[in-house]
Amino acid sequence: MTNSTNTKNKGFTEEDELIMISALSHFFYCKRRCALIHIEQVWHENIFTAEGRILHERVHEQEGETRAGVRLERGLPLRSLKLGVIGKADLIEFHKTGKGSWRPFPVEYKRGKPKPDHCDEVQLCAQAMCLEEMMGVEVPQGALFYGKTRHRHEVVFTPELRKETEEIVVKIRELLSAGITPPPVFEKKCKQCSLMDLCLPKSLARKNSIDRYLSGAIEP
Repeated sequence: MTNSTNTKNKGFTEEDELIMISALSHFFYCKRRCALIHIEQVWHENIFTAEGRILHERVHEQEGETRAGVRLERGLPLRSLKLGVIGKADLIEFHKTGKGSWRPFPVEYKRGKPKPDHCDEVQLCAQAMCLEEMMGVEVPQGALFYGKTRHRHEVVFTPELRKETEEIVVKIRELLSAGITPPPVFEKKCKQCSLMDLCLPKSLARKNSIDRYLSGAIEP
């Protein structure tokens, strides 16, 4: 959550101004869900979030190791004062370069399968931008590992993806700074949301519709 009124990514100094990287995924899924979690501080778990949490915990609890010249670090804290985000990486692979240095390669674990939008790619790109700022090195690529397909999908952090990531962070900051939770809009994906019983998208959306109808009916 943030109390900042600055909606542009010009650099941040206070921890409470930094947005959780996980908020990017929440915002992509549903702006109201993002607000409920990061403004109203509410949370409820269902089978999907539980499976995701367990997957992340299993990755984080493993110790760092080196395999064939690749150093593996898990649960690495991330922060970018320029972008204004903070979080934790599932896995960072450090690949040895020909110059004797190590290049970070972030890997994010997801319980499901690849999504039709860019939400996972944007979240991973934010991690890469944190690593670049923290380590002063270029991070051109990373990967998403999906538990359902058991496949790794490499992601190139193009200028377009970086721009999209920056724009999403600005939009989230504007949402959180306003401190107003958007009204519900019932969609098919609501049935899988862990916050459905707290959000009440069907009943509240119906009530808003009735209120608008009555308001229009009594206007002169």
